[in-house]
Amino acid sequence: MSALRKKRVVVGMSGGVDSSVAAYLLQRQDYDVHGLFMVNWEEDEEGYCTAAADYRDAANVCGRLGIPLHRANFAPDYRERVFAYFLREYQGGRTPNPDVLCNREIKFGVFLNYARRLGAELIATGHYARVRHGSDATALLKGLDQNKDQSYFLHAVDAAALAQTLFPVGELAKSEVRAIAREQGFVTHDKRDSTGICFIGERNFAEFLNRYVPAQPGTIETPDGVQLGRHNGLMFYTLGQRKGLGIGGRNDGAEAPWYVAAKDTARNVLIVVQQTDHPLLTNRTLSAGDVHWIAGSAPQLPLRCHAKARYRQRDQACAVVQGRNGHIEVIFDEPQRALTPGQFVVFYDGDYCLGGATIEQIGIPAGEIRSDYGRGEPAISL
Repeated sequence: MSALRKKRVVVGMSGGVDSSVAAYLLQRQDYDVHGLFMVNWEEDEEGYCTAAADYRDAANVCGRLGIPLHRANFAPDYRERVFAYFLREYQGGRTPNPDVLCNREIKFGVFLNYARRLGAELIATGHYARVRHGSDATALLKGLDQNKDQSYFLHAVDAAALAQTLFPVGELAKSEVRAIAREQGFVTHDKRDSTGICFIGERNFAEFLNRYVPAQPGTIETPDGVQLGRHNGLMFYTLGQRKGLGIGGRNDGAEAPWYVAAKDTARNVLIVVQQTDHPLLTNRTLSAGDVHWIAGSAPQLPLRCHAKARYRQRDQACAVVQGRNGHIEVIFDEPQRALTPGQFVVFYDGDYCLGGATIEQIGIPAGEIRSDYGRGEPAISL
């Protein structure tokens, strides 16, 4: 391409090892590579945010590669499009996953628009995922490193954005990425991966959330209404949670651990059970809304496929059927533990990510599941 104008790619430089290697790989492919560091959260009065250090690391890598590094403040967009959603979900007693919305709204939304103003024809990130560009459609695939695959978090990204995106490390294992970074002398080669919600960092989650959503303490009860203690606020607990409940065994019951089984938001009551396989903790069905299919339109339903109801879960065989009011119903072959409203159910056909939806309700009323949607029915096929 030396005699021709190189195609410009703007890489989202986070200051981590994955985006560092993504930029390096694209430069080797003879792209005109620019880096762009996003500031999505400005508050740092307690020193929990690592943005300053991350920017220094990104600048160091870009300097080593000899590519420009731009910096953009998307904090107002993040607060309006992601953080406000995060608070609304917790106020409603649900458990959100803001990373999914951050990808859709920020990294593949305002970031993409900003990159275009920098002359980008394509953008790239360090996500462990793959895209397959066809003549009339773009497909999202799992990253080859199944332990690091991040397609779950990308299922809500618009296909038009994916069509302009490259995932350079999606074909590599994490160990290979670190090896490349070490060979190139990047300061990020042994940097720990970021975990948790970006704007909370390492700080105490309950203290942070309580600053924005006033806690409403209430009672902890068994399904039979026996009071066992007090909770600090329903928003601080997740379904299936065992630790941090502050209750022991009952005098007339078994000395077994307690698990969060349900939230009765109307009464502000936390329902707990002792058996890890209690019926309130397991379910085969759910209803989901805000459905997004990467192909742009829904596949023919009913659909036989696999799904994840949480990140890192193994693919679970299921059937997807049309529900009411634009919702879909998902019937798993095997009971699923701690399905959680507010989280996402994401659908797969092998390595292909088909799309996903927000879990709205656990369980489908009796009589609404047709018998031919049962386990492994060959009549429901892709």
